[in-house]
Amino acid sequence: MKGNLLSGPEPDPSTDAGHTDAPPRVGFFTDTSVCIGCKACEVACKEWNALPEDGLSFSGMSYDNTQALSASTWRHVAFIEQSAPSAVPTPEGRAELPLAGAEAPGTDGGQMRWLMSSDVCKHCTHAACLDVCPTGSLFRTEYGTVVVQEDICNGCGYCVPACPYGVIEQRPADGRAFKCTMCYDRLGAGQEPACAKACPTESIQFGPLDELRERAALRVDQLQEAGVTGARLYGHDPQDGVGGDGAFFLLLDEPAVYGLPPDPQVTTRDLPAMWRHAGAAGVALAAGTVLSFTLPSVLRAAASAAASAASAASAALRGGGAR
Repeated sequence: MKGNLLSGPEPDPSTDAGHTDAPPRVGFFTDTSVCIGCKACEVACKEWNALPEDGLSFSGMSYDNTQALSASTWRHVAFIEQSAPSAVPTPEGRAELPLAGAEAPGTDGGQMRWLMSSDVCKHCTHAACLDVCPTGSLFRTEYGTVVVQEDICNGCGYCVPACPYGVIEQRPADGRAFKCTMCYDRLGAGQEPACAKACPTESIQFGPLDELRERAALRVDQLQEAGVTGARLYGHDPQDGVGGDGAFFLLLDEPAVYGLPPDPQVTTRDLPAMWRHAGAAGVALAAGTVLSFTLPSVLRAAASAAASAASAASAALRGGGAR
């Protein structure tokens, strides 16, 4: 077994984590082009994992009352409304938003569209949250996923700023961190995660990660041939800054529109270089400290030797003059 890697391509993170005879890595492929915003995945996730509700208060953010992923919301369906600048006002001053036939903003005749996407933990190949956890609460499973053991988490919160996606969060009540486990308990029983099982349009697809990547590439080609030029994959590339995600997406616009970082990087990538620099700085500091104590003694000894030599030379000159 090789040592753990912090960045770069990693074809088998489960074996790298110490699992022998691990099954193929599994993951999620979320096709946002067929998401209808029903939030069945959110409900199924909460029911299966016994997650607390989020307050059920009206957020004012479209039809989205959960707003973001959190320690109590492991699946979040975003509603993104895009309005075209060219929308023609009605006499009453309101923009017409047709219920049918609307096209993407910026196209002739288009006025509005909805972008809906079910977000989740990415289960990164190089998971910074796992790298910084001091208690071993976070671990890599035999399926290649990343899971939090709530009974081991001490609430230090190191994992929260380490995540490049802002996924993992702490619960205010006790400070422990929680996130999607990809239904680790269901995987062990040969079942698919609850969110994928509940999705009525198969927007959330679960399976071996390599198969999902092939399926996603074909889907992008299909959409682009149909004229959806903005279709693209996000998080699928093993060469990206996190080594590829275990949960990746087909998007219809730029990642930032969906609240996703355009170029995520594992935050522990530079740790080896940082430790080398810290070590070099420590050696330099120690050398400076030693020198600060020894240099005065050396200078005093040198000055004393120079004074003795000068005194001897002076005495020799005086003696020579007396003869």
